[in-house]
Amino acid sequence: MKKELVTEDGIAYKKPEMSKKDKKQSVLYMLPSLLGVLLFFLLPFAVVIYYALVDNPINHKFVGFENFVRIIQNSSFQQAAKNTATFSLVAVPLAVILSLVMALILEENIPMKSQFRTFFLSPMMVPVASIVLIWQVLFDYNGAINEFIKGLGGNSIDWFKSSYSQIVIVILFLWKNLGYNMILFMSALNAIPRDVLEVATLESASEFQKFWYIKLRYLSSTILFVAILSLINSFKVFREVYLLTGDYPYDSLYMLQHFMNNTFKSLDYQKLSAAAIIMGIVMCVVIGCLFFAEDRYGKDVEG
Repeated sequence: MKKELVTEDGIAYKKPEMSKKDKKQSVLYMLPSLLGVLLFFLLPFAVVIYYALVDNPINHKFVGFENFVRIIQNSSFQQAAKNTATFSLVAVPLAVILSLVMALILEENIPMKSQFRTFFLSPMMVPVASIVLIWQVLFDYNGAINEFIKGLGGNSIDWFKSSYSQIVIVILFLWKNLGYNMILFMSALNAIPRDVLEVATLESASEFQKFWYIKLRYLSSTILFVAILSLINSFKVFREVYLLTGDYPYDSLYMLQHFMNNTFKSLDYQKLSAAAIIMGIVMCVVIGCLFFAEDRYGKDVEG
């Protein structure tokens, strides 16, 4: 059986409907994925919500939002949330802006372009343990950076136990992620229609005008993707921080992942579940705002 549809330009065509056999086959093909989502995502999420609403796994007494109030008032959680928010607010915009600038530079005909591209991508191939070793050699109290500072007549800085600690981790985060983000932007720049840029050139548009009114509009979806990817990666930096500083680092390096890890070790499932839900809600709000901004700014060039 066929169903008549009309496209936006007024052309009608017949779209065949799926038979019952095809529908059953489609469901069977999707069944393993649906079971995987149910088993590994939906059920654990339901368990987390349940633990966040009871007093403990033994009594199972419903306490409503009491666990959420406790976690919000917890000083360790407040410190971890503040540090994580500060780090993400600094590192993520820098990762997006710097990688875009690098992509724009490498888009030009500069010497040794391929070597620069390889250099920026090389951190992706370095194991985490090697990264930690490099940063310890550079930023240890008796490391290379302090030796250089002392050579200039300055005093040594305990980088991992001072107000400079987050700066060190931001540099590490950028070093690891700029190369991949740059490749994404370079691919998006190559996909911009050349004829649009040529028309802008004929209209005597400046390079800044072509970037602001044309390139940036076409890059909006890539900027959104890179921002979300960088936001996710900003939470993964916990691995390097943990290997560098342990369970309880300097105050400014105590992240939400440290709090989650330490809470899990103490088997406080109620506190852990409430913190995870709050963190998930905040992430959804932030990503939703990014999608809204991209939809408002880049919808006129879609399609």
